Amino acid sequence: MSKRARSPGDDPVFDLSLYTSNSITDRSSKFIAYYSPQISHQHLQELPELSSATHRIAAWRKSSAQRSLGSQPIYDTGYDDDGEKFAGKTLEKILVATGSVGAIVVARWYGGVLLGPARFDHIRKCAQDAISKWRTESTRPAKRMKMQDDPEKKNRLAATLKERDASIAVLRELLKQKKEQDSASPGATPQAKAMDYGSLPLTALVKLEQVRDATIGWILKEIEKAEKVEQQNILATRTAPSPEEELMNLDIGLSEVNNT
Repeated sequence: MSKRARSPGDDPVFDLSLYTSNSITDRSSKFIAYYSPQISHQHLQELPELSSATHRIAAWRKSSAQRSLGSQPIYDTGYDDDGEKFAGKTLEKILVATGSVGAIVVARWYGGVLLGPARFDHIRKCAQDAISKWRTESTRPAKRMKMQDDPEKKNRLAATLKERDASIAVLRELLKQKKEQDSASPGATPQAKAMDYGSLPLTALVKLEQVRDATIGWILKEIEKAEKVEQQNILATRTAPSPEEELMNLDIGLSEVNNT
């Protein structure tokens, strides 16, 4: 007996889209949330644009095959703090409170300044924003199904995303080189795992293209900042006297003192 293909009516979270929150920046720390009804939290944590994040906090809430005595659904939940203590549990509570099924990851890029409890407010706001975007989009099933049925566009986007990943890798290496010129202890660049875009639905690929474009824009801005710092350092080096010039000036000063 062949297995029947699943239809949207079989599951209220049929779409496999990726929903990204607006970013929050506080004292150079940056927060962004990624939510998906069906993409696993491991895949979300492995998104190439998150490879440089200090923390990739995750939580998930999935339907279980088990049922309660009253035939009520049971959900398997869990979280991963990824070094940000208590943050994963915060995300898990948001999934339960909103009745959301799926996985969510909040990425944080540490800016060098401790934020205290404020960081949890940013994590919550980003997570709620990403889930809210999913709820808004989930009211448009006709649009989602139309996108699911366009294999040509899916193949084109998959190829585009591979090109974007290559561009991001090159830009990240350039940014690393720029920053290492101003750092005494250069660090290794995290290597992002290659994603299998062919296994993702069209709706997810559309969202990922937007995320990749935003990532490229952010890296370009960081490169511009690094180049400005580099130019300032060059100008400072040119205006500062060399050790030989300092010695010469000292000799001239001593000669003038002796002559007087």
